[in-house]
Amino acid sequence: MIKVGVIFGGDSVEHEVSIISALQAMENIDEEKYEIVPIYISKDRHFYTGAALRDMDTYKYFDNMKKFVKEITICRKGNEIVLQKIKGLFGRNVNTIDVAFPIVHGKGVEDGSLAGFLETLSLPVVGPSVLGAALGQDKVLLKQVLEANNIKTPKYVWFYDYEYSTDKEKIIENLETLNYPVIVKPANLGSTIGIGVAHNRNELTKAIEDALEYEKKIIVEQMIPNLMELNCAVCGNYEYSETSLIAEMKMKHELLTFEDKYLGGSKGKGIKTSSKMPTSMSNSEFEIPANISEEMTKEIYEISKKVFRVLNLKGVCRIDYLVNKETNEIYVNEPNTIPGSLAFYLYKPKGKDYKTLTDELIKSAIKDYKNETRKTSSFTSNILSEYNGTKGFKKGIK
Repeated sequence: MIKVGVIFGGDSVEHEVSIISALQAMENIDEEKYEIVPIYISKDRHFYTGAALRDMDTYKYFDNMKKFVKEITICRKGNEIVLQKIKGLFGRNVNTIDVAFPIVHGKGVEDGSLAGFLETLSLPVVGPSVLGAALGQDKVLLKQVLEANNIKTPKYVWFYDYEYSTDKEKIIENLETLNYPVIVKPANLGSTIGIGVAHNRNELTKAIEDALEYEKKIIVEQMIPNLMELNCAVCGNYEYSETSLIAEMKMKHELLTFEDKYLGGSKGKGIKTSSKMPTSMSNSEFEIPANISEEMTKEIYEISKKVFRVLNLKGVCRIDYLVNKETNEIYVNEPNTIPGSLAFYLYKPKGKDYKTLTDELIKSAIKDYKNETRKTSSFTSNILSEYNGTKGFKKGIK
């Protein structure tokens, strides 16, 4: 049976959201086909494994629950990827994994950091590559790539914290060329954390100060008037991609807040979880399919596949759109390269349930890995054999 290491948590402000998403996914991986191996990254960046990590109560009292899990490191031994217990004089293998399934959100994990580590181990990985993850996480670089490929995104200005502290007045004046209202965002966070709307200079400076609590790089965007927010997911790889149905988000505020998404009182639609597991994204009210024209639907499908390809993505990605309802102009807001709940709720009304989605993602990761291993990655010749110590090295380099 294939062992799937579901990796989640991490040193991120979206730590708890990652736990919710991962527990949901583990409930929806076919255990007749796969053995689930939970791998939790704590906020202090320690790795743990154990069956207790599949219970939400474990995280409410984690310091007291550590005796029921094992602290481990992940390494390659021969042809196996091993979870090795690190306490004691000698490392002891406690498990192995065949496929990595990262379900992480935010800076330090979703931004390509974890993908890079896993790729050095040489094993199949579900989800974006290092490059795709990095581009999806950094909102400034993302926009620059979208613009280079003629994909419309809201007007923006960005800056670093030191630039703001050095010449605040100049930065503010530059930002006000966007015209109010504007949205202030930390460049590398998600789940609407640290984001604020500003209608005047006082609100702008406060929103910037709030965002700087989380991030050194800030982006300020022009707010789209007559706003309708749409979501569309894409799953697949560079060879094949499939779009979900399109959802229209029901806005309670000028933008969906963290509280709307995860702490609200709405029951949402179509997401069922066990009594021990809270919902993720289920508290955001949405309508599927969105009440939009056939022409707009087709255009969003085309843009979604283009974004997926341009950003070098694989796995499943949810792309968020901003639409001006009066002009029907469509803007890409951002991709979520490892979306909350893996965006299964966008595929379910199409006839693809959560278990089918996770099965397809795992199979696709294995296929991608096999294709990649067929490519030349290193040479059998050793150029170092031509050098004779430091002298040979200096002589050989010109």
